[in-house]
Amino acid sequence: MRFVDEYRDAGKAGALAARVAALCEPGRSYKFMEVCGGHTHTIYRHGLTDHLPEAVTLVHGPGCPVCVIPMGRVDDAIHIAGQPDVIMTSFGDMMRVPGGTGSFLDAKARGADIRMVYSPLDALKIARENPGRRVVFMAIGFETTAPSTAMTVLRARDEGIGNFSVFCNHVTIIPAVKAILDSPDLRLDGFVGPGHVSAVIGCRPYGFIARDYGKPLVVTGFEPLDVLHAVYRILLQLDGGRAEVENQYSRVVPWEGNPRALEVIGEVMELRPYFEWRGLGFISHSALRMREEYAAFDAERIFRIPGGRVADPKACQCGEVLKGVLRPWECKVFGTACTPETPIGTCMVSSEGACAAYYTFGRFSRERVREATGG
Repeated sequence: MRFVDEYRDAGKAGALAARVAALCEPGRSYKFMEVCGGHTHTIYRHGLTDHLPEAVTLVHGPGCPVCVIPMGRVDDAIHIAGQPDVIMTSFGDMMRVPGGTGSFLDAKARGADIRMVYSPLDALKIARENPGRRVVFMAIGFETTAPSTAMTVLRARDEGIGNFSVFCNHVTIIPAVKAILDSPDLRLDGFVGPGHVSAVIGCRPYGFIARDYGKPLVVTGFEPLDVLHAVYRILLQLDGGRAEVENQYSRVVPWEGNPRALEVIGEVMELRPYFEWRGLGFISHSALRMREEYAAFDAERIFRIPGGRVADPKACQCGEVLKGVLRPWECKVFGTACTPETPIGTCMVSSEGACAAYYTFGRFSRERVREATGG
């Protein structure tokens, strides 16, 4: 297939769904985790759950970079934004993420200069245009966005822009998946592997999932037929008694990843000893920080930040949603106190958040489930 509409063909989807159903063993149930938030939105935007047999359940994982940022890190960023002559810059989906002292939008309303940007290069441009002020970029994301942050730091160095720095919150996908696999709360049969991250790191790093845990993983794209095809290939592996890593998204993802992107990440950043993830707690070597050689561009070294921990609101169950233990509609405040307009948790804020996907696209499916279960 060459065109987008071919990946959304209802007839092909129905035929593929029939092949999926034929592979399901009678009396057995299957639970697959889609790691990436983009897949969750594809599943509910296009109604893929209606094409899958009841035996197959898809649960969301910790693949939304905004959703896994703990409240304490938001507070640290707001603290930096409140320092004299600071311009804080951020991607748009971070603007409403709640911390213990409010969100970026709340801080902006209190007088902090916080600006939305579309890339770290936009933040660098602001620094270039405001030489008398200190511009900080709130860097978030998995290995997908880390290369752009690293390249911007290199450009700032080469251009001698000394008033630009990065508050680094980049996280890495492999330790998070391992934490999920080691969790006693959840039993999974396979993984729909992330497409965006894999375009950078490749497929080889997932080998331990099949080798050490015996779980199939299929890296896939973001069109409806991509996801259905991934589910089909996982079931094929289970039917044949295999557990392997496969690359369904070979039109975008190289098996070995993007060597230049990995090189620039390694030049500018290094692994942290540990990092707190929302809902998952502290995970060792699961996030990136600026190397000592680039301390002049590291906001954590330039500014004195509180570094405190903030407990999530008791009513919010984002942690269980991120681990796949709960479906979003099973959270007590989902769709009532917690909506995209009045979010309590991060999963309802981000464009990749599971709760936002269920709220926007899954309402009718949720009602059907409640009718069926009487809940």
